[in-house]
Amino acid sequence: MIDPNGTFDWNHIRAFLTTAEEGSLSAAARKLNLTQPTLGRQVAALEEDLGIMLFERVGRSLELTVAGGELLEHVRAMREAADRVALVASGQNQDVEGRVAITASDVYSVHLLPPILKDLRAKAPKLVIDVVASDDVQDLMRREADIAIRHVRPEQPDLIARLVREAKGYFYASKDYLDLRGRPQTVDDLAKHDFVGSGDVPRMLEYLKPMGFPINIDNFRTGSDSGLVAWELCRQGFGIAPMADDVAEATPGIERVLPDLAPIVFPIWLTTHRELHTSRRIRLVFDALAEHLTEA
Repeated sequence: MIDPNGTFDWNHIRAFLTTAEEGSLSAAARKLNLTQPTLGRQVAALEEDLGIMLFERVGRSLELTVAGGELLEHVRAMREAADRVALVASGQNQDVEGRVAITASDVYSVHLLPPILKDLRAKAPKLVIDVVASDDVQDLMRREADIAIRHVRPEQPDLIARLVREAKGYFYASKDYLDLRGRPQTVDDLAKHDFVGSGDVPRMLEYLKPMGFPINIDNFRTGSDSGLVAWELCRQGFGIAPMADDVAEATPGIERVLPDLAPIVFPIWLTTHRELHTSRRIRLVFDALAEHLTEA
């Protein structure tokens, strides 16, 4: 095992990390501009120092062992910390410039991003930020955006994803609507109410049915593919709609329906390209988004 009072050889750690991410010694060697035998020796040296096996060979590829997978999480955290140190050491945020495109849903683009962008402007006034209001997971793959805020973790191997928060959502309606139609006291009361749909209503109903919601497609009298439009319809009294609590709490005239109802929990993922580790501007924006969204 490694002496706890000693130091890691970063070359060995980098060799392990790159091999894990690339899936083979040959691909990792090309990326690091090393020969395959040299890279193999570095990985073997780390395994010897740690006293554990990090990879198993499966056909022509390598797969992480359980111990290797656990180590990978810590090594990635080390790399992110090193990236942040390099960013500070290379000239401070004031000197970071260039364009960064952020894609998020239209609701998040309007309600959550502006205060984060104000903070970014103060930290790095030379940055140019484009906001792409979209839920399309392909935005990053088409290079239409540099960073995405999504509720689903991407499966593409060329992308880096970080779970920043498990957010909570509830059902809401405008005060005017509830004054007119009455405030539901039980889940069964929801059957008498109108709902505002956003996106795929049948899919939403499939999600709500196991929770005991006595509503069907006929309850959705108004809706829109745009989450922002659907939320505005809710605000103007067209019916009940689900929404993230941080957005709803910042919307005047909105009340939570059935306050004791358990929340709808959904993940918030930050996703970007591998340029995160080489681009100062993407690193800065990614870290700012992670910090704000974690605290939200």
